[in-house]
This record gives sequence, C-alpha cells and structure tokens, in this order.
Amino acid sequence: MFTGIVEEIGEVISWSEVEESWKLCVSANRIRDDVRIGDSVAVNGCCLTVIEIGEDNLTFDILEETRRQTNLKDAERGDFVNLERSLRFDGRVGGHFLTGHVDGQGHLLAIEPDGKDVVMRIQAPEQFEQYLVYKGCIGVDGISLTVARVADNEFTIWLIPHTMEVTNLKQRRPGDRLNLEFDLLAKYTERILAGKERGQSSIAV
Repeated sequence: MFTGIVEEIGEVISWSEVEESWKLCVSANRIRDDVRIGDSVAVNGCCLTVIEIGEDNLTFDILEETRRQTNLKDAERGDFVNLERSLRFDGRVGGHFLTGHVDGQGHLLAIEPDGKDVVMRIQAPEQFEQYLVYKGCIGVDGISLTVARVADNEFTIWLIPHTMEVTNLKQRRPGDRLNLEFDLLAKYTERILAGKERGQSSIAV
C-alpha cells in the first residue's frame, strides 16, 4: 500500500532482459537505507519487489504483465522515475491510498503553464472514464493528484510547483504514456453494485 507522495526521483541505470524476466536498476539515495530485500517500492506507481541493493541503487524484477500494463517498458537509461516506499501505519498519511497495481496507461496531451499554475491534460483509456470524478483522486505515475476537470475520458490536473520539482513530471512531454491507478473504493463499489443488479450477494459463500 502506498500514498502517492513521491519520496525521491530515481534515474534508470539499466533495463535488461534475463532468462525469466527483465531487470530494472534505478538510482536511489534517500529511500535506499530503509529498504530491505523483498520490500515493495512503487516505481512510477507500479509496485515492485526489491531483489538487489547496491551502494546507491535498487534492482527490481519486471514480469511480462508489468511490461504490458505500464510505461516501464518505455524506460531508457537516464530516464527519471518516481520512487515511494510502502506505507507505514505509524505516522501521518498524505495523498490517498494506492495499491501500486496500475490499471492502464494514459496519454499526456499537454503540460503547460497557465499563469502561475501548470496545467496537465491526460487522455485515459475509455473503459476507465467512469472513475474520473471532479475533485476525485487519481494516481499518475505514482503521484497522488486531484482531478480538476473532466470531459469524457480526458481530465485536467493543476500542478503546484512542489510537485513539478520533486517528481518526474518535469521530464514529461506531450505524447508520453503515464501509469494510471484509479480509486480503489470506486472499483469495489462498482463491483458490488453490479452484483446486486444481477441479484447476486456481495459476500461469497
């Protein structure tokens, strides 16, 4: 479980295919000292397991499903990725709850200044447009953000300077693919209501 509050920007050191999977190695300084082998780390919002810890980097296994479903397949040496350690329940929780299970990829339509603000417009896959809600939460490349405007499957977000400074969004350009995770409660609610409409119990027996 994660919150979408990015702790560090990592840089892709290597991305290689091995016999049973792919391996992604990224630089990590701030989070590295508090991470152990087997821990979960969100990389661009994708929950990955740490398999190696170097002096200033972390290495993860990437499965075919992860490559297919996320923008990590596009990663190249030198690219920036957002890093967040898994949530600890002994302090404040910022952002909103994220699982690190990416639902799909959106296309960045624009990211541009609007007065003192920065506006980002994203096109989501059509099958997820029901989860786009004005003032609702969404995870974009692992960043907890608030939807400011919705038009069908396109949505707009206003970005504060801090978000631009501490995430990989400063490297993003129109046409880039972004990992999207929609609100978990909305997905469960949809499933429960669909079951009731079919006359099914929401509790498995």
